[in-house]
Amino acid sequence: MVRTITTEDYRALAELRYRIRCFVHEGDAAARRCKLAPQQYLMLLALRGLPDGAEATVRALAERLALKHNSAVELIGRMEKRGYVRRIRTLGDRRCVRVSLLPRGKRMLERVARQRLTELRARGTALVDAIEAVLHPKPGRLARTRKKIQKAAKRS
Repeated sequence: MVRTITTEDYRALAELRYRIRCFVHEGDAAARRCKLAPQQYLMLLALRGLPDGAEATVRALAERLALKHNSAVELIGRMEKRGYVRRIRTLGDRRCVRVSLLPRGKRMLERVARQRLTELRARGTALVDAIEAVLHPKPGRLARTRKKIQKAAKRS
């Protein structure tokens, strides 16, 4: 059944978009504080966080970051020069390149990830509430969520 999109639905979508943008912006700032470019942090995170059984190929990493193949290659090249990752050509198919995380890259990733997890665990309810408001709309929920977020912000 198709229902009418209400003002509350638009507000819920806008709030979700806002919360996602805040999360991304804060992640970029955390990466920069650790002397890491945001794209480098995302690449390290994608590499370390690949699903079980997935190979860390340039193609897979480019897909995870929504990058064109050549952009991923350039990013990986810059990261390799900084000692964060290493490229390895596969023996069976020399065109296929796997990427591995080096100790320096692991340390950099852990510094940023530790900040992000701490922050998300402390203030992530706003993002969860925004998702919940979109998935399970109830009249007045967004206003109540906003009040809860404001109270929590005053306490921190």
